[in-house]
Order: sequence, then structure tokens, then C-alpha cells
Amino acid sequence: METLAQLAAARLVPVVVLDDAADAAPLAAALVEGGLPVAEVTFRTAAAADAIRAMSERGDVLVGAGTVLTPAQVDQAVAAGASYVVSPGLSRAVVERCREHGVLPLPGAVTATEIQAALELGLSTVKFFPAGTSGGAKAIAALAAPFGGVTFVPTGGVGAANLHEYLDLPSVVAVGGSWMVPKDLVRAGDFAGITRLTTEAVALARRD
Repeated sequence: METLAQLAAARLVPVVVLDDAADAAPLAAALVEGGLPVAEVTFRTAAAADAIRAMSERGDVLVGAGTVLTPAQVDQAVAAGASYVVSPGLSRAVVERCREHGVLPLPGAVTATEIQAALELGLSTVKFFPAGTSGGAKAIAALAAPFGGVTFVPTGGVGAANLHEYLDLPSVVAVGGSWMVPKDLVRAGDFAGITRLTTEAVALARRD
């Protein structure tokens, strides 16, 4: 619950794709400077585990692993220092391995059937992914009616323009997005630019 409370306090979860683990430390520093000490590092590249390790070793960033598909990846992520594990879909094996390690699982669920399956695994918070093509904020609001105890972390198609459509929903804990950590700025080493985008995103998220 502590991890979930930290995500809720941040309201935003930067979804990070890193091709080079050497970019992880300066990126983490840019996020912290921008007021958002949170990151979801996706397992879409070979650099993921080393990037998670570099970020988590700072001690001031809540680091999670994203796009986790197998129990073996859960093991890698936790060994590297991940505090939570995000999956695009709902996998019992992944959820159970997270439980073994004592880390928060956030599996993807966008239908009533998937949400019920998550509830049967003892979960009450799910990733709503891909949010933009799965009905967006209106779909979450509709699902929240029958599933009153479930909260959501929508990701996919969320940006500055529609951020508050999601954050204004009582059932949304936080949103995931990559607009404050664009790959082109990371590759260019423009971490000052990432700090600026992060600062703007934080200010936008805190707007009443």
C-alpha cells in the first residue's frame, strides 16, 4: 500500500524507454529536479534492468518495471531494485511472482471480465491500458460504477491535453505517460529539456 500511496501522491508516472542504461542516472536526476521522483522503466529494451538499478540506487526515486510479461522478468526487475511491476495484461503467474517478492503488481485490465479476474487475485488497482483506444476516461467512469472498490492507472494515449479527463475521476489513482520523457530528448542528452517538460507536467497535474 505504501507504494500505491506514493504513486497516488505523484499523480503522474513517467513511462520510460531507455536504449542505453547510461542515460538512466541523468534522466532520474532530471525527473527529481522537475518535481517528479517516479519512473516506470519498460522492459522493451535490453537496458531495462541496468537502468532500473541505476535509478533505484539513487534512493530518492520510486522505480517500477513496465511491460513485464513473465515471472523471470519480475525476478530481474526486483533484483535491480524495482518497487512495483506493471504489465500490459493480466497474468496470474506475474501477479503471484510479485506477491512472492512483496512488490506491487499493476496488471493491465480494460474489460469487466479482466477486472473481475484481477479482483479474484486479490487486486484492487489495475492499469487501464491502452487507455486511449479502450474508451478513455468515459470507459473508466462506466467501469467504476459496478466495481466501486477498484482504482485505475490509465496509460496509453494520455497527454497534457487530456490529463485532467482522467485525473478528475475519483477512481483514478495516477496516470502513466511518456510526454515528459520523450525518447528524442533522451537520445539527444537534453535532460534540461526533460526537467522543463516534467516541471510543466507536475504543475498541470496539480491544477485544481
